[in-house]
Amino acid sequence: MRRKILIVEDDHALRDVLRRGLYDEDFDPVPATDGATALRLVGPDIAAVVLDIGLPDADGRDVCQAMRAGGFHAPVVFLTARHHLTDRLSGFSAGGDDYLPKPFHLAELAARLRAALKRAAPPAAATAGDLVLDAVRHSASVHGTRVALSPTEFRLLATLLAADGDLVRRRDLVRAGWPEGGQVSDNTLDQYLTRLRRKLREAGSGLTIATARGIGHRLS
Repeated sequence: MRRKILIVEDDHALRDVLRRGLYDEDFDPVPATDGATALRLVGPDIAAVVLDIGLPDADGRDVCQAMRAGGFHAPVVFLTARHHLTDRLSGFSAGGDDYLPKPFHLAELAARLRAALKRAAPPAAATAGDLVLDAVRHSASVHGTRVALSPTEFRLLATLLAADGDLVRRRDLVRAGWPEGGQVSDNTLDQYLTRLRRKLREAGSGLTIATARGIGHRLS
């Protein structure tokens, strides 16, 4: 069964190339020309989104944040002509799962989509102490209180929980949280872990994320 991919791109020629190319890659492309249309079309039937940052009515990163705020958790792959590291990091911070600079090969986009979809496959429900992960909602709950998580936060927390108290090396957390080949700084990982610690603490959890400096982290 073909999985629906929402293509949000205002350039008619490129949008048509993406539509035809992704169809040839066994996806079911759904085209949109702007952010407002994308927000109207996105829903549970959409398996992933290919999202241009430079849209006529909005910044694609703002559109992604609106999607996440509305409960959309499927992968989002940004397309952009911007190549700087700060641009990529801002895309990840906005809730994106991957970032592909233009120009690019259609085969690479298709491969990145498949990898993102594979990473997004929900793990089995898991618990540790007072923490329960909800694979459907990409959230955690502590004593029955829901803790909203971004997709990246969920993947990081799920990786730590699956280690059952063992140390998870930083490079393995990066691999779990971000796409293969993504350039993620140490500071970016630390920022995500800091947010996770804060969310667990504010929910009243007795668990925290401990650090073995320069080596890795564990849920304890």
